[in-house]
Amino acid sequence: MPEVTYSIVIPVFNEEKNIRPMYNKLMEVIPEECFEIIFVDDGSRDGTLSEIENLSAQDSRVKGISFSRNFGHQIALTAGYDLSMGRAVICLDGDLQHPVELIPQMIKKWKEGYEIVLTIREDPNKTPFFKRLTSKLYYRFFNFLTRIAIPQGAADFRLMDRKVVDALKSFREHHRFLRGIISWMGFNCTYLHYMAGKRKYGKSRYSLIKMFKLAVDGIFSFSSYPLKISSMFGYIISLFAFIYIIYALFAKFKFGTTISGWTSLIITVLFLGGIQLICIGIMGEYISRIYDETKNRPLYIINQKINFQEECRGKRGEEQSIANNR
Repeated sequence: MPEVTYSIVIPVFNEEKNIRPMYNKLMEVIPEECFEIIFVDDGSRDGTLSEIENLSAQDSRVKGISFSRNFGHQIALTAGYDLSMGRAVICLDGDLQHPVELIPQMIKKWKEGYEIVLTIREDPNKTPFFKRLTSKLYYRFFNFLTRIAIPQGAADFRLMDRKVVDALKSFREHHRFLRGIISWMGFNCTYLHYMAGKRKYGKSRYSLIKMFKLAVDGIFSFSSYPLKISSMFGYIISLFAFIYIIYALFAKFKFGTTISGWTSLIITVLFLGGIQLICIGIMGEYISRIYDETKNRPLYIINQKINFQEECRGKRGEEQSIANNR
């Protein structure tokens, strides 16, 4: 069986109309070497899986994984990495916003000796100001808390050497933030910049809530600083409370007066209560992650595999056999 040189991993969710255009674009840029294209269907409810099956019947290098339900983008990427065979693994989204034209440059950097080739997304000026601002602030906040350097605009469009992928496969945590994990591992890395394109068909399923969840997973997975911040709040508030107690006692016994004011009392109680709830919530986030890990459930469940029993047929242009699905 010929060695697979490149694996292209593409997580998709309700991307029926983008499957064929993505395949056609990839055929224009993938080098004339043994390769495989792995579509990971993350529980789509449209005809995405049928499109993957049709492509795999025409080209045995096109493979597919179908989840039993939607497990999320980061888990879909993980499944693609787990089943990939290439010496170099390239992952990109299936919405055509990651420019496949950048793949030859990524491969060139890999052949120069880089083990990871990351891409940096540059948003056009028409990108909403709020989105650009929150993204910039998040990466600064993340880098400060974790001491892991993730550049502003880092994307899940990357190339990784086989040794990096094998190392990544040893990480089986459920709340996954792959950008952080890959940066944490180290290895010889370089960057390429690209301008984000427009989605050709459909609409993004990555809602603000999902982006917020990913951001939270990133921080809580790589830093214990939130717990330390909770302790710091406790120390500061205790200090002010101690000073306030001394002031109240001094005012009562020295001057014979009492501190009046319902408003100040309510503000103090609500402030302390709010801080306590925040601290409890932060501890709850860590405890919930411990709970999820101790259950030791699988990261994903594959309902169907397509073409993974097929051998690599060699260079593009050779006759392809009809794939047997399972």
